[in-house]
Amino acid sequence: MYERDGRPYFGMTGTMLNVWVTVACTTAMTLFGYDQGVFGGIIVTPSFLQTMGNPNPNLQGTIVSLYDIGCFFGAISTFAFGERLGRKKTFLIGVTIMSIGAILQTCAFSVAQMIVARLITGIGNGINTATAPVWQSETSKPTWRGKLVVFEMIMNIAGFSLSNWMTYGFSFASGSIAWRFPIAFQLVFSVILFVTVPWLPESPRWLLAHGYNEEGLDILVALEGAHATPKDDLILNQRDVILEAVRIERETAPTWHDIVKGRTGDTGMIQRLLLGAGTQWMQQLVGINVTSYYLPLVLQNSVGLSNNLARLLAACNSVSYLVFSFAGLLLIERAGRRKLMIWGAAGQCVCYIFISGLLSQTNNATHGVQFGAGATAFFFLYYVFFGICWQGVPWLYPTEINSLSMRTKGAALGTASNWISNYIVVQITPTGIANLGWRFYIIWAVFNAIFVPVVWFFYPETANRPLEDIDKLYREDKSMVFVFRNKEATSVNRPQRFVDEDEQRLQILLRTVHEDNIEPEPK
Repeated sequence: MYERDGRPYFGMTGTMLNVWVTVACTTAMTLFGYDQGVFGGIIVTPSFLQTMGNPNPNLQGTIVSLYDIGCFFGAISTFAFGERLGRKKTFLIGVTIMSIGAILQTCAFSVAQMIVARLITGIGNGINTATAPVWQSETSKPTWRGKLVVFEMIMNIAGFSLSNWMTYGFSFASGSIAWRFPIAFQLVFSVILFVTVPWLPESPRWLLAHGYNEEGLDILVALEGAHATPKDDLILNQRDVILEAVRIERETAPTWHDIVKGRTGDTGMIQRLLLGAGTQWMQQLVGINVTSYYLPLVLQNSVGLSNNLARLLAACNSVSYLVFSFAGLLLIERAGRRKLMIWGAAGQCVCYIFISGLLSQTNNATHGVQFGAGATAFFFLYYVFFGICWQGVPWLYPTEINSLSMRTKGAALGTASNWISNYIVVQITPTGIANLGWRFYIIWAVFNAIFVPVVWFFYPETANRPLEDIDKLYREDKSMVFVFRNKEATSVNRPQRFVDEDEQRLQILLRTVHEDNIEPEPK
């Protein structure tokens, strides 16, 4: 794969090679979205409920949510072997495990079988979702990085939409095919991953960090394009910046034992881990999986719609969700990460306030139907805010905020926090809807309201910056906690100081190369 005299990656370089890395990463995220949405339609399928012995709301929540426990352990396992094996090998392990789980789910005939299969599928997905954003970020140019990771999450929504339409279409079929085929369809994504990931490049940052200097340099060249060579100033500057970041991190990086005990001597490192994990944790507590996993159930039980209409509206909502999420692709670099999270949380808070108020009036004998329709409209609007603002940023942010030596661990910790909070939300939702009714939705309005000042005070901007800029920002101010008054930490554009320093470094490199090439005058 790394032979200089051969033609690795089927001769693809530059943009085309970046495209294929994106294809692999977006396929993993599309599978994630599909798996996230498919059980929302299955859990109200009569054949499935009959096969599983007509589980009560608590058991329904357990069947669906234990998948998230598997995802949690899959993400945590990336701590143990993710950095040691590299991005590609870790990714392939996750795809293999997830494929086994999908086969077992398709063949399940009891609750116990389904629970085990859901756990196995979740482990594979947890590994994939902890690895794909890191691999994408470390092979992308700074100007592309945010857009590509957000595009991955748009494709996550596309998978979610596909699962909604798949389960709606198969709801008209009789027998177990109505739910077995939608589950088995996950294997289509696995096949795509098995035929793309093996021939794609490893992360150059991972290679350089683990002593594979020549291979890392070659991949930097391949990702830059056919016109580049290993002696180009741009390539050598990229390599030197990465190696310098690696050197500094190795000299200062603490062990996990030191981090847990608070003995790092660097509050910035701990804060960066917490900020990265916090975005994933907050993504679940803004209330998205109250409806992602259960929207047909929500529309049936909370709004009072029929099974067929609830399924159809859930599928239509997924299309609206997908269409509006493309706005996030346009805004991720222009508005930046901070503003999107703040705007999104504020808008989602308003939506849940109206949802709660309208649902409280659905028992009105005269206008109950109209109040239910209004609540449904605000569910749709909630997805607009989430798709634009909160769908992509929490998956991008942990890979940007953490240092090179902590990036895999930080992404894994962030993904793990996502899945454990996801589990809690998915587990309590059926019971919460059954017992609290419209009051259940007030909880999510409150969480969204809290997250607006949290992001404003604590979260630095990471848009339009090389990953090494964030390292430098925290090295220069290791005790930085509040960022809202720091213009360099909150600016959407890259601070001019960093641009000037890069230019100076490049000029020094050019001068050194020029001096080395000057031949001595003949005597």
